[in-house]
Amino acid sequence: MSPDLWMLLAFVGLLIAGVPVAFSLALSGAIGILAGLPPHMLATLGTNTYNSVAKYPLIAIPLFILTGLIFERAGVASRLVQFAQALIGPRHGGLALVAVLVCMIMGGMSGSGPADAAAVAMVMLPSMTKAGYPRPFSATLIAASASTAILIPPSVALILYSIVVPGVDLRALFAAGLFPGVLAGLALLVPSFWLSRRYRWEAPEEVERPALGTSFRLALPALFAPVLILGGLRSGLFTPTEAAVAAVTYGVLIGLFVTRELDWRELWNLVGEAAAISGVVMLIIALAGIFAWAGTTLGTFRDLAEWIIALSDNGTLLLVLIMLGVLAAGMLLDAISIYLIMMPILIPVMQHFEWNPVWFGILMAMNIAIGQFTPPVAVNLMVTTEIARIRLEQTIGWALVFVAAMAAALTLVAIFPEIALWLPRILGYNVSG
Repeated sequence: MSPDLWMLLAFVGLLIAGVPVAFSLALSGAIGILAGLPPHMLATLGTNTYNSVAKYPLIAIPLFILTGLIFERAGVASRLVQFAQALIGPRHGGLALVAVLVCMIMGGMSGSGPADAAAVAMVMLPSMTKAGYPRPFSATLIAASASTAILIPPSVALILYSIVVPGVDLRALFAAGLFPGVLAGLALLVPSFWLSRRYRWEAPEEVERPALGTSFRLALPALFAPVLILGGLRSGLFTPTEAAVAAVTYGVLIGLFVTRELDWRELWNLVGEAAAISGVVMLIIALAGIFAWAGTTLGTFRDLAEWIIALSDNGTLLLVLIMLGVLAAGMLLDAISIYLIMMPILIPVMQHFEWNPVWFGILMAMNIAIGQFTPPVAVNLMVTTEIARIRLEQTIGWALVFVAAMAAALTLVAIFPEIALWLPRILGYNVSG
């Protein structure tokens, strides 16, 4: 049996056995090295592990994770909810619209679907339940809406994609994710609004409308956060990594001195929590370096890419098959693992068919977003069902409705690439990779 086959079988076997993804990647990479290279090549394990994380842009990941945690605890979500309720007003489906809108705005601060889902669910679920929405529906809607966080900049997933795929401008990726993210949110609104009217959820006379002026004033610091991040990037005031520093600083100032829902002790605890989450992320990235080096050296990735290309000369058919594969992976794995495992194989395929790397990255992100609320794993859905105190299987029917809605948005972006590429072109970013 060839060394690359040993490596792939070891990886699949370890995952099935329940070994964490990070260690499955490292161990299977080591097995591939032992099976196909001289034993002294094991000395490269330390070097490859270090080289995987010794990259300046990766600093942005723990900083944006900390940003999300700070805004989550600083009372930002509740202020955004009040403002959105004042903006939309009492109507059938109004709270559903509010949930989607707030998730999209929060996604422009945290870049993380689970963090977004937790912050919005804590605020929205009680009011939606009181208004007559079934808890499984509400939990699924919030989980699906929070998945737009990996599309709407800043996005931790897109940061990693820019590192894994050489030559891709992160600013172009951030700009390219904005319209598809908004489109995905609008796609979720259509079934939400229709279902709310059909089942007469949320009678308008039972919902109190907050004062627009007061709620806008309270929400203004939160609304300014995405403007600060994206405006700073566009103006050239700071790089994406420096934008993460600016976002953390702004979040700390808002939490300590504006909303005053943070104190120094809580801030210290948040730094520790962000460090723990970032440690898991960085461990996956570091140990995936062993797998990536072994796969490249043994020719495993090249062989798999050639096998995929040989399946069909029809690039459209192969794109559909790849998207289905990424969707299946998104139902089981997190975005970081998917990028690290699949992109070394897909980059040659992307180059062979001359797919735009920025557009392809957004399609990947949209697929992974769908996977975040599609059982059996569904990380966002796990968060919201825990807060709603319901079983995951109660949400499957609703999840399928929102999967179909977001899949329609994905199809539009696949058919019309300019939905993703128009904005970065207008802003003058390099979209050719």
